[in-house]
Amino acid sequence: GFYGSRGDELVDEDSGPGEGFLAGVCRQWESAAALAEQAGIRVVQLRLGVILTKDGGIMGSMLRPFKLGLGGKVGSGQQVISWVAMDDVVAAIKFILQNESVRGPINAVAPHPVTNEEFTRTLGRVLSRPTFMAMPAFAARLAFGEMADEMMLSSTRVAAKVLNDAGFKFQYPELEGAVRAMLD
Repeated sequence: GFYGSRGDELVDEDSGPGEGFLAGVCRQWESAAALAEQAGIRVVQLRLGVILTKDGGIMGSMLRPFKLGLGGKVGSGQQVISWVAMDDVVAAIKFILQNESVRGPINAVAPHPVTNEEFTRTLGRVLSRPTFMAMPAFAARLAFGEMADEMMLSSTRVAAKVLNDAGFKFQYPELEGAVRAMLD
């Protein structure tokens, strides 16, 4: 949530913070670490994308409706989702711990973000289920309030510049491979 909703703009660790509740919380978290950094301690602010795991999070809430053939895009479907497989999050954390030169803000997101519509189609294809249902933006706002805008309708295209420059290799750079591995 650090970058807020930025549409199709590509952001990386050098980009400024966004607006909104989640961006504000992230700014406060990161500023709290400034004291440790001033004391000479290596500080890493891990900025996580939407983590894909079948045990919870976005996938935990999406699997049942999709398996029932009730899956579909939210809003316009054009909002970008910067996602990452749980296995890649764990690998990135190990990589960061083993590489003292890696410090500061670190985006842990797969190299290929997708739109909500692409995410929906991919999940439907992997599950062999239709994805024609849709949740209009107004319905998402009615059901989830302000958090619909922050979490379901926001669009952020994030690059993992620091990890890539440090030589980290994602096991699951593409969404379909990550979803298939997660559901196997």
